[in-house]
Amino acid sequence: MRQATITRNTKETQITASLTLDDRADGVVVHTGIGFFDHMLTAFAVHAGLSLHLECKGDLEVDCHHTIEDTGIVLGQTIAAALGGRGGIMRYGSFFVPMDEALASAHVDISGRPFLSFRASFTAPMIGAMDTQMIEEFFRAVAAHSGMTLHLEVLYGENDHHKAEALFKAFGHALAVAVTRNRDGATLSTKGVL
Repeated sequence: MRQATITRNTKETQITASLTLDDRADGVVVHTGIGFFDHMLTAFAVHAGLSLHLECKGDLEVDCHHTIEDTGIVLGQTIAAALGGRGGIMRYGSFFVPMDEALASAHVDISGRPFLSFRASFTAPMIGAMDTQMIEEFFRAVAAHSGMTLHLEVLYGENDHHKAEALFKAFGHALAVAVTRNRDGATLSTKGVL
């Protein structure tokens, strides 16, 4: 079973994440102290079809920045550790998610080459206690620390909650496709390695 647990402690955040790619039996339990962020991480994990337990204690008296970015770092590291050598997976995944008036897409390449293309804008500075500019920073940290190329886009939408949630759900579905085991266990690369 592909699973991993990562703990990261700094002067700003203390985070532990446990992730299982192949089984959702352990469910999803997320506590970061930021309600909307917990909602987004839960939506991601449920739509990715994985188990995720994540606890974060961050310096929220400062603001939400360290908690959200560091959670992205740990989630990226946990995904990378659970995948191991990355061989035998579909590697690529793409998905579109409509959420009421909003439409978002996510495209993943688990290539070992971290890159983020983020095309989304938000009208409000905050959704609940989550700074909307931190959505991009979270995904940048996930991409960098998981070693994936990640393209995210909100094609259109009006409601910031809907736009953000469509992004997180699309990412979950795209990741689920990319980590699916392929038929013959081959590494999908002309180089022979990822």
